[in-house]
Amino acid sequence: MRNRFDEQLELLNRKMIEMGALCESAIASASKALIEGNCDLAKRVFPADDEIDHLEHDIETICLRLLLQQQPVASDLRQISAALKMITDMERIGDQAEDIAEIIKFLGGRTGAECLEIKDMALSTIKMVNNSVEAYVKRDTALAEAVIASDDTVDAYFNSVKNSLIALIAANPADGEYAMDLLMIAKYFERIGDHAVNIAEWVVFAVTGIHKGEAEL
Repeated sequence: MRNRFDEQLELLNRKMIEMGALCESAIASASKALIEGNCDLAKRVFPADDEIDHLEHDIETICLRLLLQQQPVASDLRQISAALKMITDMERIGDQAEDIAEIIKFLGGRTGAECLEIKDMALSTIKMVNNSVEAYVKRDTALAEAVIASDDTVDAYFNSVKNSLIALIAANPADGEYAMDLLMIAKYFERIGDHAVNIAEWVVFAVTGIHKGEAEL
């Protein structure tokens, strides 16, 4: 019985890694599409988001099977419950990468070069997502804590982006719609960073049994 349970846990782990890799790919493609002004590259995000949605369903099924058909001990229960929480954030990362790609289609090939901070913000956000997934794979709480701390950096970039775009509109009011599109993209990057933080917090919970603001399990 335990062998079967362990096999299912390993399947869960593989599916989580696959979903995380797809999230990384989606946001990286969206970011590169923005930097290059490449609408064709932006279109690659949409099928990736569909795959992420399918994986979310698959992982939910595996977790529910583990909970209903087995008798997980506390450490197993933490891993399963953390996975259920994490896939919600991963699915939203896919959605927001898709939202960024959708906006890029209407930028007319413009790259956001007038707002250099948005590129740095995108790179920082990608790093947060990559590290949150790596922290899960390696059960690395130190890396997870580093992801949580990185959120301040992304928030600071978002404020810089806002200030730059305000200056852009003041200098060239005709670019108002373009600036608002960039601001929306920056907001999606900020939200992706928030989801990466959530994933990292659930990694810490899976390993230690302690989640921010909650009692130990």
